[in-house]
Amino acid sequence: MSGHSKWSTIKRKKEKTDNQRAKIFTKIGREIAVAVKSGGPDPTVNTKLKDVIAKAKSNNVPNDNIERIIKKAAGEGSTDNYEDIVYEGYGPSGIAVIVEALTDNRNRTAGDVRHYFDKYGGNMGQSGCVSFLFTRQGVITIEAEDVDEEKLMEDALEAGASDFLTDDGIFDIRTEPNDLGAIRDALEEKGYKFLSAEVEYVPSTYTKLESEDDIKNMNKMLEMFEDNDDVQAVWHNWEMPEE
Repeated sequence: MSGHSKWSTIKRKKEKTDNQRAKIFTKIGREIAVAVKSGGPDPTVNTKLKDVIAKAKSNNVPNDNIERIIKKAAGEGSTDNYEDIVYEGYGPSGIAVIVEALTDNRNRTAGDVRHYFDKYGGNMGQSGCVSFLFTRQGVITIEAEDVDEEKLMEDALEAGASDFLTDDGIFDIRTEPNDLGAIRDALEEKGYKFLSAEVEYVPSTYTKLESEDDIKNMNKMLEMFEDNDDVQAVWHNWEMPEE
């Protein structure tokens, strides 16, 4: 799961409880199954599967789990059919929110997502209502400790990265969405380790929440999305307070 691409979000990710970790495994397992169904079980020819396996490993999903999910999804008896759906809406005080889901029951998931928006002071909108406020970018995040910034920047740009940012103890490498896998592989070959590497919805601007009630409701709404097994990722333009 991801919120917006700020280090505080990743720090929280690393401190997940066992229950939350199990949910992450479930969500990534679903992504792996969908990738296998659409492109086959061989990551050397199925780049989507290769990307999801890399994401699974960065989230500490054990190799045994990954192999078991691939085998099950590739098997004749596998009947899981998940649909990829993106919902858009507004959180408290007009915060732009994009919800990515993989579901085997469109009505159930739409009902849940609408309920979370409504319950916490927001509302679900039409497709396109907030996506113009975001751009799709590959985002590779590397912890700054023991990493030579100039060398990493040189290696990243040489591999084809479009931008290189530093933020609170991390290096944030931006790519075109379709280039993410190749750039990640090139950096991995040079020995770099990633906190995360995935295609994200990156906001063009961020919005602050001033009211304590709005902040509380926004946090609760994000928690509800995270706890829903159908929801794969949530992106928003809330400028979250420092922790």
